[in-house]
Amino acid sequence: MPSIPQPLVPDDDGAADPALAAALAGHAAGTTGPAEVAAALAGARLLVPVVAVLTAAETGAHGLRQEKESEMALPLLVGADGRTAVPAFTGSGPLRRWRADARPIQALAPQVCRAALGEGAAAVVVDVAGPAPFPIEGGLLHALAAAGRPAGGPDELRGLLAELSRHADVTVARVPDAPGPPRPRGLRALFRRR
Repeated sequence: MPSIPQPLVPDDDGAADPALAAALAGHAAGTTGPAEVAAALAGARLLVPVVAVLTAAETGAHGLRQEKESEMALPLLVGADGRTAVPAFTGSGPLRRWRADARPIQALAPQVCRAALGEGAAAVVVDVAGPAPFPIEGGLLHALAAAGRPAGGPDELRGLLAELSRHADVTVARVPDAPGPPRPRGLRALFRRR
């Protein structure tokens, strides 16, 4: 018999992670760089919306069209340039601000990035309706999807992002786990070119 999986954070109250909220607010204000946001995102719980999509309708006994079947689906955002993005939210407030009928699914930011790439999306947009929207795209999208939670702090992550930005043709970036005890300094990135 199939079982319903346990939530990622069973006692989640829907509030945004304070460190992530502070990093996003700082980035929006221009006082925090993308490396600090990426470091906060690396292990953060996000809420991914799912919405009901009508798949079949019928005419009821009263003569009106009514829902017969529906499915839950992950909505995609479509930019003016045609690229798609997966929306993700830091908490239930920003999710409701975007779309009140969406249902939240808990996921870690690296899982959301992997799902976005699996959907063929070019980005993940965090808190698209505010308070501080942040796009995860390009090298950062691939690094978070591949690396999970990078070891090290903002300085090491800033160096990794700078290294990634020099490789515009990189399709996969992976930060391997170090064997043994955690390394005190530096990250090493492995690249695969197109």
